[in-house]
Amino acid sequence: MSVIATVAQRPVEALKPDPDWWRGAVIYQIYPRSFQDSNGDGIGDLAGIRQRLPYVAHLGADAIWISPFFTSPMKDFGYDISDYRGVDPMFGSLEDFRALVADAHALGLKIMIDLVMSHTSDQHPWFAESRTNRENNKSDWYVWADAKPDGSPPNNWLSIFGGSAWEWDTNRRQYYLHNFLASQPDLNFHNREVQDALLDMVRFWLELGVDGFRLDTVNFYFHAQSLANNPPLAPEARNSSIAPEVNPYNHQDHLFDKSQPDNIGFLNRFRALLDEFPAAAALGEIGDAQRGLQLLAEYTAGDDRMHMCYSFDFLSAETITPESVRDVVNAFEEAAPDGWSCWAFSNHDVIRHASRWGAFEREPDRYLRLVAALLFSLRGSVCIYQGEELGLPEADIGFDDLQDPYGIRFWPEFKGRDGCRTPMVWSSNLPNGGFTSGKPWLPVPDIHRAMAVDMQQGREGSVYEFYKAFLAFRASHRIFAKGGLRFVDAPGEVIAFAREDGGERILCAYNLGHEPVEFAPGFVVRRMEDAPLGGISENGVIKLAPLEGFIGRME
Repeated sequence: MSVIATVAQRPVEALKPDPDWWRGAVIYQIYPRSFQDSNGDGIGDLAGIRQRLPYVAHLGADAIWISPFFTSPMKDFGYDISDYRGVDPMFGSLEDFRALVADAHALGLKIMIDLVMSHTSDQHPWFAESRTNRENNKSDWYVWADAKPDGSPPNNWLSIFGGSAWEWDTNRRQYYLHNFLASQPDLNFHNREVQDALLDMVRFWLELGVDGFRLDTVNFYFHAQSLANNPPLAPEARNSSIAPEVNPYNHQDHLFDKSQPDNIGFLNRFRALLDEFPAAAALGEIGDAQRGLQLLAEYTAGDDRMHMCYSFDFLSAETITPESVRDVVNAFEEAAPDGWSCWAFSNHDVIRHASRWGAFEREPDRYLRLVAALLFSLRGSVCIYQGEELGLPEADIGFDDLQDPYGIRFWPEFKGRDGCRTPMVWSSNLPNGGFTSGKPWLPVPDIHRAMAVDMQQGREGSVYEFYKAFLAFRASHRIFAKGGLRFVDAPGEVIAFAREDGGERILCAYNLGHEPVEFAPGFVVRRMEDAPLGGISENGVIKLAPLEGFIGRME
């Protein structure tokens, strides 16, 4: 019997096109190499994702975002694309993808795919032609520049992966720009033909049935044609959310190599294409440590740009506090009152927040349940990264097992991204956590096997069961997906806010500290009995134990 057939399908009404489905959606991110291997080669694939779709639906997600599965030499594990319309054989085929879309839709799940448009692989046919000489039909499809008189690169721009962002090409006797690996040359978005080719590719996937896209590094599309040097950034202004502290990339204020105003025009074209389809939506990743929220506001303003974006504000190393949450949310609301954000605490590029915020120092499950409730209560959509719902910590990967070129470059001070990309753990008593019958591409830590899905499903108090319960609670109350938000004063390490939708008002209060707190919000609040939280309200006073939350109706 098919795995799909064993899970009840959602009502047909849920499958009707809803152009507003993305607003308040819960999006489950799948890193395909590490989700489920179906053929024993140690690498996850589309057939494996298809096998586990019921799990995602049962958890309570509305959509899945699949990291790149396109044809690629895998120098950056799929974020270096050599064929935008092909599925890499290690992941399967286009037929496998069509089957995946059909099964997901049968379960009421939307499919979003990861589009990497700022750059391609150096093995893409476009680049192969562009680098042959300066007169070919695609000679201006990438960012080329002459050397300085002394032979050095055109300017001081740096690559996120270390070193100069310019690589010398002997055929053209010019430098080409690469904001990431040298094998990832940047496309020239100032060329209209490049934009047209990319938009044609977007249409291809929309016609295959995808419901939306996650746009990788959406603020990297355009560079300043002046090629002006980036100015230095004061040490006190440096932020490690985009690159680790050991990377000199943080020493520049990136005014000219990314985040250019020209980007708005392309986003207008991109949105116009999506609007031709009944309910297509897009989520943009903004990689800018200095101007992330400003760009998020600009890119989501109105109805002719991105539907939603996320920045790195909650993906940084700094532990969240009531003050930091208020600052980030207020800054966004002030800049883009009509815009829409998508909040995330973890993804495939950062240390898992279970480790990043020190959750394992004290009462880890309790802490992770609380911050999940906070995430799911904010105004906006939500991204969950695979394994986050199990409370997985960052894996400790030895240098000999390291795969990530970023980690290899900056080892040992920065160990790269492999620690958050290890295989998903399904079973505690199967080899490799049930991920594969072969040798996994990254090792499965013992601590992860002890936290596998089969160890948490049905266990009261587990992180998984809390995620599932809170997502069901969230889905049953429209106010969480659509309502407004205003903060309420609270003492100590409590963050409190009201969610409001029409005449309905709900108070959410979360004690992020390790001491009990009592406070009077100034109005009557009655605890919502179906809320999976333990705080209480008596005589107008809310009482919160350490790492405890409360949700109640305001009267």
